Amino acid sequence: MRTQVAIVGAGPAGLLLGALLHKAGIANVVLEQRSADYVLGRIRAGVLEQTAVQLMEQAGVSARLHEHGLPHDGFEMSYGATRLRIDLHALTGKQVTVYGQTEVTRDLMDHRAAQGLSTLYEAEGVQPHDIDGSKPHLTYRKDGVEHRLEADFIAGCDGYHGVCRASLPPGAVQTFEKVYPFGWLGVLADVPPAHHELIYGTGERGFTLASMRSPTRSRYYVQCPLDDDIQNWTDDAFWVELKRRLPPDVAAHVVTGPSIEKSIAPLRSFVAEPMRFGRLFLAGDAAHIVPPTGAKGLNLAAGDVGLLSRSLAEYYAGQGGNTLGIDHYSQRALARVWKAERFSWWFTSLMHQFPENGDFGARMQRAEFDYLCTSKAAQTALAENYVGLPIEF
Repeated sequence: MRTQVAIVGAGPAGLLLGALLHKAGIANVVLEQRSADYVLGRIRAGVLEQTAVQLMEQAGVSARLHEHGLPHDGFEMSYGATRLRIDLHALTGKQVTVYGQTEVTRDLMDHRAAQGLSTLYEAEGVQPHDIDGSKPHLTYRKDGVEHRLEADFIAGCDGYHGVCRASLPPGAVQTFEKVYPFGWLGVLADVPPAHHELIYGTGERGFTLASMRSPTRSRYYVQCPLDDDIQNWTDDAFWVELKRRLPPDVAAHVVTGPSIEKSIAPLRSFVAEPMRFGRLFLAGDAAHIVPPTGAKGLNLAAGDVGLLSRSLAEYYAGQGGNTLGIDHYSQRALARVWKAERFSWWFTSLMHQFPENGDFGARMQRAEFDYLCTSKAAQTALAENYVGLPIEF
């Protein structure tokens, strides 16, 4: 089998890339080692920047997003009982949209099926070959049969643990990483949100986030030790701790209920560069991870594939003679990635408890929050990063 672009990974990054390439008339095949149900069952982020929304529109996959997504013109921050609203629209003219990653994935899956595009789920042993030559290809097993997929290019959208980055020659990629000494305990429940906007909070007991997926489904998080055991957290214990960390007037509006999903997610910053080796491109979590503070993970992935799809469209429109976009893909993507890494690191450092930093570190956090409360310039910088920096094509 042959295609123009072989995409490894059927998460939102791979599926969005496939939709954008299809819109540009570029043939593509998506390979995924897991089942469709497994991919759809992963619980992830829920805040989309305008750039991500625009890319969904460009791909023709935005109908449900606009019907069910929740546009937000701002969000709140709290330090103990002190609250600050960041007015995103007033400060930047932009907004974000609350729409779960699961729903993004579902929309992209349905669109791909409706267009009759090839997605090979449960493809085992996927392996890239000859990526530094002119004729790269993939081998894989499907239903016990060995297959070969030839392509002009390979897009590695297969996540942090994927095969694409791991298959690069030793020394081809330099990696940068920071692992935080805590995680997020998250609960998803079919209860109305405690507040109509997201609230990022911190205090003596640690970080908390009150968010939502819809008017009837809420997503809450609390900072917890990295080695904490999810079995230690009953639903009742979680609700009690959540209320302790939220401002009293918000805690009073928390509606409790049985959890649909409960998990502990570690926090990590990670970047691999470059994001291109020969005819293989990395995108999304295959190339970078950010802490969930600030909701940059999915949005960075969308930015990557938006940039990559445009670069490949320019290449094919020029009959293979216009390589400017693909030659500069890594440099342009990484410029945006590192800015998002900086913002996520800053926001994480501000809103979480770091006992190892002592009393001085705690006072610095409080001083930073107080400065935000009194400085429009500081709020504007925060807002510009939160709504997403532009993609520079």
